[in-house]
Amino acid sequence: MLRLDLPSGACLRLLEEDDADELYALIDRNRAHLAPWMPWVPVTRSRDDSLAFIRTTRRQIGENDGLQTTIVVDGALAGMVGFHHVDWGNRATTLGYWLAADRQGRGTMTEAVRALVDHAFGTWRLHRIELGAATGNARSRAVAERVGFREEGVRRDSERHGDDWLDMVVYAMLATDPR
Repeated sequence: MLRLDLPSGACLRLLEEDDADELYALIDRNRAHLAPWMPWVPVTRSRDDSLAFIRTTRRQIGENDGLQTTIVVDGALAGMVGFHHVDWGNRATTLGYWLAADRQGRGTMTEAVRALVDHAFGTWRLHRIELGAATGNARSRAVAERVGFREEGVRRDSERHGDDWLDMVVYAMLATDPR
């Protein structure tokens, strides 16, 4: 099993099917916190939805098409960080992340994103990592900027949240950028 220890004592690891109950409970406790930014929150309604997600992440690894890791703090799941898809032809990927409300403000997500950036550029030898953050999601944008991602522009009305649309700031980092 993949496990990566972070400087703060937290770690990144792959999700296991046995994590389904804990993952669902974490999402459920953080619905109000996550729902404004994460369009999948309303459709995650049960442990079975979390189990299906875990199985999808395992297939993704098997198909060499991304990597989703859970963030573990003090032995408990605290959030997720991972690569949605890898475009091997262009040596590029997209990154996404979320963290429980009570775990924010401690640098955990910044450490986690740095670790995955190092993995993408080092181990996978990718050239570009892109991420999107809603214009109003100041915390997510701050993580991207602290790690060294550069703002490239805004995609207007690019992510649907129920009946609403969010503008997304596009950030990117190249392997040649300073980190």
